[in-house]
Amino acid sequence: MLLYLHVPFCRSKCGYCAFHSQVPDANAMQVYLDALMREIALWGDRLGNVAVETIFFGGGTPSMLPSKSIDAVLNRLAKSFAISNGAEISMEANPESAARDTFLQDVRRSGINRLSLGIQSLNRELLHTLGRPHSAKQAIAAIELARQSGFNNINVDFIWGLPGQRLKHWLEELKEIVKLGPDHLSCYSLTIEENTPFEVAYDDGKLELPSDDDQGKMFLYGSDFLELQGYTHYEISNFARMGFQCRHNLGYWEGVDYLGLGPSAVSTINSRRWSNPKDLAEYARQTTQGQLGDNAETLTPHERMQELIMLRLRTARGLRFAAYKELTGRVFMEDFRPMITALHQHGLVKIRNGYLNLTKRGMLVSNTIIENLFDAMDRL
Repeated sequence: MLLYLHVPFCRSKCGYCAFHSQVPDANAMQVYLDALMREIALWGDRLGNVAVETIFFGGGTPSMLPSKSIDAVLNRLAKSFAISNGAEISMEANPESAARDTFLQDVRRSGINRLSLGIQSLNRELLHTLGRPHSAKQAIAAIELARQSGFNNINVDFIWGLPGQRLKHWLEELKEIVKLGPDHLSCYSLTIEENTPFEVAYDDGKLELPSDDDQGKMFLYGSDFLELQGYTHYEISNFARMGFQCRHNLGYWEGVDYLGLGPSAVSTINSRRWSNPKDLAEYARQTTQGQLGDNAETLTPHERMQELIMLRLRTARGLRFAAYKELTGRVFMEDFRPMITALHQHGLVKIRNGYLNLTKRGMLVSNTIIENLFDAMDRL
């Protein structure tokens, strides 16, 4: 099983972000930590010391927590679950909060062995546009400090397709990124999410994104550049040096059960899915009353089939035809042959060794391909 812990606090809300977070007041962080400890104990009792392969602190900004609190949470997790030897334990962090005092040294000693730094850009103007609370100088310093603190597995998050960004700007940033020597890069295209300041600005015509042609070139040329630098493109948005693929995310894409802890966190175990309340007070109340998971729903075979296709096609490994048959009792190519033939003729998919893979150009239009597969699935 995978464990995800959502830390719902940020110093400020970035204009593009749709993840649940809040600026904490004086009491919110303690309310959260007390409730999280109760939730960990609750699920430890319910699931019976189940084996855990990976742990991921996400957010929000987990690095806003005191290092002693992270240590206490890890200790409680170890008492409630059977944490595997050599488990990957990741934590997201922002440069400005990670670099304070001895924070990185402390959390490394506590057991965090993979650090994911939310840098997003090394361009001053683009950082300002995004509303990021750090500078490029702070980002570079955070990577250097993380190495000095004992981290030998570092991911950096970047966003491309930003307002005012051009292909040459993105490639220049990638060259700077590679010089910093991260072990893993997550490079996401900017998505205009609902109920965000970016959505309002975009709808009002105040936010102009690069052309579709430029965005396509950013993805394709950027991927080619990173692969030449020794980073394997193993998922649509993720690149890793040999041996540094994110095991936690691979678990999601392979359909491994996961337990989400914290406000708004989602869980899926034994084909049952539930989500925690977003509101911190309601989340805390439900941990006290033992009501978390009461809203669980069983995934239908159709939903499981959709998830199998959607998640597996995001990866370079692709969709295993045998997995589709195991889940549905059907033959994938018999169900989708006309569509797959057309996609293959246009160079968007490959079929080899019992797998269906998206090509790089296929990855660029993956959402459309998957939507069309879903539409065809509804007619089966």
